[in-house]
Amino acid sequence: MKNIFIVLMLLIAGISSAQVTVKGVVKDSIGDTLELANIIAINKETKAMASYAITNDKGVFKLDLDKNTVYTVQVSYIGMKTVSETITTKEEDLTKNYTLQNDNALAAVELTYEMPVTIKGDTLVYNADSFKDGSERKLEDVLKKLPGVEINADGQIEVEGKVVTKLMVNGKDFFDGDSKLATKNIPSNAVDKIQVLRNYSEVGQLSGVSNNQDNVAINIKLKEGKENFWFGDITAGTGVADNDGLYLVQPKLFYYSPKYSINLIGDMNNIGEVALTNRDIRNFGGGFRSPSRSSGTNINLGNNGLSGLTNVSNAQKVETKLGAANFSYAPQKNLDLSGFFIYNSSRLRTREESYVRYTDAELGIPDEETVQIGKEASNQALAKLSATYKPNSNNQLDYDLLGRLSNDTEVQDLFSSVVGSTNQVDKVKPFSINQNLSYYYTLDDKNIFALEAQHLIKDEDPFYNALLVNDPTSDDDAFDNTAEGLGLDQNQFGYNLNQNRRIKSNQLDAKVDYYHILNNKSNINLTLGTILSKQEFNSNIFQFLDDGTFFDPIATLEDGEGNVLINQNDTDYNFSDVYLGFHYRLKTGKFTITPGFSLHSYGNKNTQFNETYKDNFFRVLPDFETRIQFKKSESLTFNYNMSNSFTDVTSLAEGLVLNNYNNIGYGNSELQNSLSHNVSLNYFSFNLFNYTNVFARASYSKNIDQIRSQTEFDNVIRTSTYFNSNFADESASVFGRVQRTFKKIRAGLNVNFSYSKSNQFIQDVRSVNESFRQSYTPEIRTNFKTAPNVRLRYAYTVTENNQGASSTTFKVNAPSVEFDAYILKAFTFRTDYTYTNQDDGLRPAESFQTWDASLAYRKDKDAKWEFEVKASNLLDIDSNISNGSSNISVYSSETFIQPRFVTFRVIYTL
Repeated sequence: MKNIFIVLMLLIAGISSAQVTVKGVVKDSIGDTLELANIIAINKETKAMASYAITNDKGVFKLDLDKNTVYTVQVSYIGMKTVSETITTKEEDLTKNYTLQNDNALAAVELTYEMPVTIKGDTLVYNADSFKDGSERKLEDVLKKLPGVEINADGQIEVEGKVVTKLMVNGKDFFDGDSKLATKNIPSNAVDKIQVLRNYSEVGQLSGVSNNQDNVAINIKLKEGKENFWFGDITAGTGVADNDGLYLVQPKLFYYSPKYSINLIGDMNNIGEVALTNRDIRNFGGGFRSPSRSSGTNINLGNNGLSGLTNVSNAQKVETKLGAANFSYAPQKNLDLSGFFIYNSSRLRTREESYVRYTDAELGIPDEETVQIGKEASNQALAKLSATYKPNSNNQLDYDLLGRLSNDTEVQDLFSSVVGSTNQVDKVKPFSINQNLSYYYTLDDKNIFALEAQHLIKDEDPFYNALLVNDPTSDDDAFDNTAEGLGLDQNQFGYNLNQNRRIKSNQLDAKVDYYHILNNKSNINLTLGTILSKQEFNSNIFQFLDDGTFFDPIATLEDGEGNVLINQNDTDYNFSDVYLGFHYRLKTGKFTITPGFSLHSYGNKNTQFNETYKDNFFRVLPDFETRIQFKKSESLTFNYNMSNSFTDVTSLAEGLVLNNYNNIGYGNSELQNSLSHNVSLNYFSFNLFNYTNVFARASYSKNIDQIRSQTEFDNVIRTSTYFNSNFADESASVFGRVQRTFKKIRAGLNVNFSYSKSNQFIQDVRSVNESFRQSYTPEIRTNFKTAPNVRLRYAYTVTENNQGASSTTFKVNAPSVEFDAYILKAFTFRTDYTYTNQDDGLRPAESFQTWDASLAYRKDKDAKWEFEVKASNLLDIDSNISNGSSNISVYSSETFIQPRFVTFRVIYTL
């Protein structure tokens, strides 16, 4: 690995040293410097664009060109005549200054080549072809090459350090703006321009009175000829692995016209290549944003689905099916209709071996080794319909309806060195319906009204079954004490433990905003809003006996006050928040200052077994934001807010709940809210003159009356409840990213520091846990048009946990390399390799490697047919190693993965 790194660095350095720099200043006819003027250098012999530049705020530009070469240099600026000049580079750097004259005719300037990057107000426009080298296949391949743009570990697009909130194609939402579906499926050859819309507002009427500086959207402009007909591609593949056949079918079809669009995405394979994971589907919000998101109130409705479903990359065997359709239709200019449907099905087989060592010897918890073999089946469906009606510039009405349904099952065979063999089954069939209504009305130049309302209905019905070993003639079984506490019949050959649960949620979140514009520098915002939430929770634990009958046990477990807990729940929880908010927004020079507060009237009531617990109170939640806009592409933002957080019904229910066979919980009907103070400081700068992108964020949070758990251990089986801690928890983090482009090389560095201090309560003893994590990720990548490209990356992470007298330190080193080459204008070769080494300081360090590669052939860039051989897990490793530490333990897990796959694929491009 080290030798490869050195060779690649020498190659990059050699290519870069064969260039000279041409720099200078662009001015107008009266001598004023011109910012954002465009300069293009065209190779006289090859007629290809060799370099480009954009002047900074002092009119300075810089071009990197080959030595001893003749170029045509074009200098242009909106409203001025283009200057064109032939220059010849030698061995030394050159200085060239240009003066542009006004173009009184304002005729359109015909340029031979388009600028790779242009700026139009708050819109940054990339010309996609300027960054392609022929190896790209999907949109994400192009985005990775754009300065200032990143694809993060979750598959989201980040621009200037900000996550893109919406993605559109030709101005139409693509699956409600989901960026991952777009980047993985839209063909790169259909992309003409990539427009980055900074300070994006979905409602034009509110763009001047609300803070949109953190909102970034992307609009993909299609090439001419990719409208009014179908385009896309269809992939089919096959292969052999052990005794099983491999298959892959992935149609991606798109149709766009000025009036309507249709997008169809299909995927069926057993290779583990998926368009959307189960986690992506669960997090697919359909573009919904709660009206109360900035009110300071946070209420948790809980997630009682199978949140632990395995990622496909951690499975031994995978079969997936995906069908997705998206449409948009404009029957008239003032009405837009759109919607989507997504169906996702997966079947996984998993195997994991783990080891847990508890660091505090006084807890008396034995070390545990486990082997877990699982089968998972998931079927998920989402459907959404949307309508936007804009009869004129003063009115806008939006309505959205989103339905979600799933059917998930997880079966696990688990062996524990402490508990023995256990078979578990989890099933759940939840559904939800979410509706959103928004209306925006501009009365006149001074007064704007906005109504936002959202209604959510959820119904969840998880079922849990566990089969545990038991010898009725022995008292040595690890589960015996827990079984006795649960009131189980211990005269059975094994415990057949079951629990039914039902959680229903009904919530209305609505607000009315009034904006009064005082002048072009300031405005006032008044908000009247409410959150009304109702949750019902029912559960019961029962035991199937050896004779086939079932038994409702009576629990003998006690809480901290000696009260005997029960195995059933029947809880109704009602929450209300009525609030009035006031905000004042002022622009003065480079500063935008927005102080404000909200006054809340809270009401909580939960009823359990004919007993009612109430809590009504008032609270003022202040917030404050100041933004310093040094220039269009550089700002510093300070933000402070106080927030109130409320838990869901399952944390209030007093009866026992089986989270797992070794994790039993019960709630606290008298839980209060937790209050937090949150401070953040954000800085970003994007310099198109030297292509330097800097983003930094520092944040601090202090939680008061934090809801904490009190845990008791019996062997490795834990029983936990909740209470409001009088001790504050704190967390702080600093994140920074720097990117700089040097000619054809982009270098970057990500740095992350985080610190947290939390109070934990185990075996009636309070301890303070402090955790410090630091990570460094330098990388370097090339962006040559004709030469192969490489990306070198090194990730280093150190995590330290301190609890009382015990401490653990965990280190991860992960160098990686990606390489792609477009060979003979017909072959595309790609490969990526990662070496991961992990060390917890207690056991010998462990490591694993991943290596994938592919070779594709198509006659030329416009060819309809392409043939590809793709290999995954080339080293045929059995498993990935994952080590880590928590506040009381260190753990190591070995996750078995799919073997080496080699597949042959045929791709047909429409």
